Amino acid sequence: MRGAALLAVLLWQVAVANEPPAAEPGTMRYERAIRVAAGAGQACAVLDAQIFSHAAPSLSDVRIFPAQEAGAVMNEVPYAITLSEAASEETETARVLNLGTGTGASKEGAQIVFDLEMPARAYTSVTLNLDPAAHDFIATATVTGSDALGGRGKATALGSFTLFDLTTQHLSRDTTISLQETTFKYLHVELHFSHAPGKPAARFVPAMVLGATVPPSREAQSVYTTVAETSSVVTKARETVETFMVPARVPVERVSFVLAPGFIGNFSRVVRVRAQADAADDGGRAPLPEVVTGSILRVHANEGGQEIHTEELAVPAILGANLQRVAKIEVAIENGDDQPLPIATVRLEMRQRKICFDVPATGANLALFYGDSRLAAPQYDYARLFAASRTVLAAELGPEALNANYHAPAADAKPFAARHPELLWIALIVAICALGMVALKAARNVGR
Repeated sequence: MRGAALLAVLLWQVAVANEPPAAEPGTMRYERAIRVAAGAGQACAVLDAQIFSHAAPSLSDVRIFPAQEAGAVMNEVPYAITLSEAASEETETARVLNLGTGTGASKEGAQIVFDLEMPARAYTSVTLNLDPAAHDFIATATVTGSDALGGRGKATALGSFTLFDLTTQHLSRDTTISLQETTFKYLHVELHFSHAPGKPAARFVPAMVLGATVPPSREAQSVYTTVAETSSVVTKARETVETFMVPARVPVERVSFVLAPGFIGNFSRVVRVRAQADAADDGGRAPLPEVVTGSILRVHANEGGQEIHTEELAVPAILGANLQRVAKIEVAIENGDDQPLPIATVRLEMRQRKICFDVPATGANLALFYGDSRLAAPQYDYARLFAASRTVLAAELGPEALNANYHAPAADAKPFAARHPELLWIALIVAICALGMVALKAARNVGR
């Protein structure tokens, strides 16, 4: 019995020794006022990159408290952190039905018609997967939508859209149909093809339509927050290069570009993003660089009497090299033999994060605190049960400041077991052996 009691006491000592300290504003180095619009209910504020660089990993030490008042009891305000993403939507496949040749085929071009069975959600664009061997074409896609296949229901005209392939002119390819948000179950598509001016004739046949995909709707797509930006670009050999030093733990998930005002040129350029941690890892090894590639383009032209307008000035670049250490990130635009692009600004961006909380009807002066790496992440029912409100109060974080009431955490009064872990293990072994001997003796007595 005494052995069991000893074992219980030792296990309790282990639990106490491992229990994280309680959060209190005074032990956090940084403070930011939270400005909230008048009213009561759910409020959300955007988190910026500065918080990630000064808070503990995964923002485990972030807390919201009422503004400090002498003698007041400081109770935490529960919160939830949201991440801007394409809701629950993913890129889906639209099934191609009734693929064939239309009645508008002619010597100058061809007409291909088909229906698309769309996913059961809202959508704002459809990307046609056309045979990559088909080059130098301009196509007009006339689209109608309905909820019944084969014209059995009322059809609604959704517009005409220009698709093209001008890769031999170094102006890329665009086969995406951009729509107003809609939920029609079926789309009927008529593609009228013609050859790009000055290019040899090619055959346009139904078999070149290989499929279609449906990305998340624009309403569900991610929103981004700027991590760092620069207008200081350098031309090196055949590349335009921008370099950033990004603090530890700051996420980088996209690179975007802003062109100089007034520039009207067309282009398609490869972009290379290279990230490398600025310090060796725990084993003293130099970390390997991480490289992500993509492309940017712009085509504003009149080809064969048809207006073409497409532009993509951002590259997805989810980087991991800078998650725990300061990282050097180099963004290079490959110019080849073309003139460098007039880049006005290059931005590193992360998906928007917001911190959301409830504002009481009586109002409150709130502040955000962080900068105590001892703290474990909070466990709030509010976060586990969080649901975004349709009406959210606008909130804004004030500038980061050193906590005027900061004091270094007092030395933890650790229990004996925490101060002498080697004795803990010896005592545990002795207690287990004692319990084993008691059990063995009891078994022998039963056997007599």
